[in-house]
Amino acid sequence: MIIEAFKYDFFKNAFIAAILASIVCGIIGTIIVEKKLVMMSGGIAHTSFGGIGLGYLLGFEPILGAFGFSVLAALSISTINRIARTNSDAIVGIFWSVGMSLGIFFVSLMPGYPPDMTSYLFGDILTVSNLSLNMMIIANIVVLSSIIILFNYWKLYLFDEEFSEVLGIPTRFLEKFLFIMIALTIVVLLRVVGIILVIALLTIPPSIAKLFTYDLKNMMIISSILGIVFTILGLFLSYAFNIASGATIILLSATTYFILAFLKGRIFDN
Repeated sequence: MIIEAFKYDFFKNAFIAAILASIVCGIIGTIIVEKKLVMMSGGIAHTSFGGIGLGYLLGFEPILGAFGFSVLAALSISTINRIARTNSDAIVGIFWSVGMSLGIFFVSLMPGYPPDMTSYLFGDILTVSNLSLNMMIIANIVVLSSIIILFNYWKLYLFDEEFSEVLGIPTRFLEKFLFIMIALTIVVLLRVVGIILVIALLTIPPSIAKLFTYDLKNMMIISSILGIVFTILGLFLSYAFNIASGATIILLSATTYFILAFLKGRIFDN
């Protein structure tokens, strides 16, 4: 049954998307976990909903609107946090709520019946479009290239940001570039697991990898491999049993994490 599914273009797209999304997710997710940017990433993800609503209202591809809003939110949160020196969680919360509210507001302005936003909120890997697939390819090229070329800089930046500045490393550039990559990664994952579940796929594979290694490179590799396993298995299950793909992927990931963490006696570790 599964082999026969590869005759359909939508399933082929979904299979390729699972691999591409997992690679970029494993790399950026590792940095998010190590840099403790989980809440900020959640704020960026939910802000993207405003761009989706605007896309529907103005008649352009919603995923492009999501990317624009995500980048704007990422750079704005970073800038405001540096200038105001205020509580970053408060800023993230504001962008989080405003983005979701704008999405609902824009959709409410549309004439006739509102569009179905379920796939953007909870993901549906079987509906990945060619545009989304192309964006995933671009995201992988950008992320992989930047990580490979600047790997030593990223290690120093994650280990000690202040010491990196003393060494002359452009930490502000790295920070802004990192947030743009986070925004790009989040948009890539929207069709796979959706806005609501995106943070889980960004954090669970790196958290599992961290149970076995603290080496940054190994964490990224293991996280990417785990992401591929979870997303492909979730894809097969969702196709075979006609169940929600995003939720299936996350439940598989979370169950694996808790089992392994319990076995290693690190269930309460950060």
